[in-house]
Amino acid sequence: MASSTIDSRVFGVLFASKEMNKIFSDENRTQKWLDTEAALARAQAKLGIITEQRAEQITKFAKAELLNLDEIGEGYKSSITIVPLLRVFKKAFDDDSGEFVHWGATSQDIMDNGLILQIREAHALITKLLTASYAHCIEISEKYKNTVMAGRTHVIHALPITFGFKTAMWAQEIRRSLDRLEEIKPRLFVGQLSGAVGTLASQEGKGLEMQRLMMADLGLNQPVISWHPSRDHIAEYVSVLAIIAGTLGRIAREILSLQRTEICEVEEPFFMGKVGSSTMPHKRNPQVCEGIIAQSRIVRSQAPLAVEVMGCENERDWGCELVEWDCVPKASIHLANALESTNDVLENLIVYPEHMKENLNKLKGAMLSEAVMLHLGEKLGRLSAHEIVYEVCMKAFTDGKPVIDDLLEREEVAKHFTRADLEEIMQPEKYVGLSAEFVDRVVAASKDILG
Repeated sequence: MASSTIDSRVFGVLFASKEMNKIFSDENRTQKWLDTEAALARAQAKLGIITEQRAEQITKFAKAELLNLDEIGEGYKSSITIVPLLRVFKKAFDDDSGEFVHWGATSQDIMDNGLILQIREAHALITKLLTASYAHCIEISEKYKNTVMAGRTHVIHALPITFGFKTAMWAQEIRRSLDRLEEIKPRLFVGQLSGAVGTLASQEGKGLEMQRLMMADLGLNQPVISWHPSRDHIAEYVSVLAIIAGTLGRIAREILSLQRTEICEVEEPFFMGKVGSSTMPHKRNPQVCEGIIAQSRIVRSQAPLAVEVMGCENERDWGCELVEWDCVPKASIHLANALESTNDVLENLIVYPEHMKENLNKLKGAMLSEAVMLHLGEKLGRLSAHEIVYEVCMKAFTDGKPVIDDLLEREEVAKHFTRADLEEIMQPEKYVGLSAEFVDRVVAASKDILG
């Protein structure tokens, strides 16, 4: 029986990702702990601490499907260490090899490694999904790099841009997070074998070599020193996920805003049977984008928890890791769902260039106020030109006349410009600046990842 949105059979599809759910499932978590115990045994066999036969047996039976997870769960009523797993694991053996599992390690060694192995799988999935988002944004940017639309600041029409320019900014923001994901790997994928207080005292001088062999086996970096109480790299991982979530939320909110009936420049994918309201049959709500925004908030809310965990006491503090068991899966799962939804929206985004063109004239020419001001400024000076164009635009807002008409009523303007001159200056497509060039720069910068 599910008690969370992630595991809900009814609306889990709105919150969870099947692939990411598997990564943070009980089965996979248990398997990662067993993988760690098996790698430890193999390293110890190479050093003569346990026999090769026992290491082989431990490896053979280190399979989650051979264990009763419910029985392990019962054990956590009296222990939060690795002991419940070890007790059940021991029953799988038909010899004494189970007695030599976990030799010289501490519970947190196994659990920390397990968490890092799960995070490595989660990191790979997030990278794959985010790369797809990047590719979609690049494709949209190239397609619409010359499609003129209203640029908006403070939610109000500002100057003309192109839609491709807008989505190229999305693409470059995503690219920075792809770089972040790559940059954190050396710090993040570090294993753990430190013993009770981090000194490897129980290993009789063989600890560092055992650690090296074990980490090589698991494909993790060898730690320079114990990180039992040092959780900064886990906090960094969750923080990077929060940044990615912030980007997805921004993209979704932008699409949602541009889908407003009064604007209608883009629309999230629609198909017959997609219902927006139980009482208003006409509604085509941006519900997928709303879901992405919700997921973005949930993911970002996990970052403060991950940073809070950094306040561990002394050489180990179990209360910190328990928080990570909750916030790391939650951030990863909700982000994967948001990425899957974002990719669907971007891949099938409905764009209305004709509405973008119509909206350019909503202010009856006022959007080109800067262009007019700069040309007039060459004759009168910038400050005087700004004052004149400001007065004309404010008058146009009131009288409803085209700005060009009000401009020509001003002697200072008519003295220097004809209607034809102003019409030439006030063409939106001629005042998009370097929009297309910036798109080309972003596309060129994507080649090392997308080819």
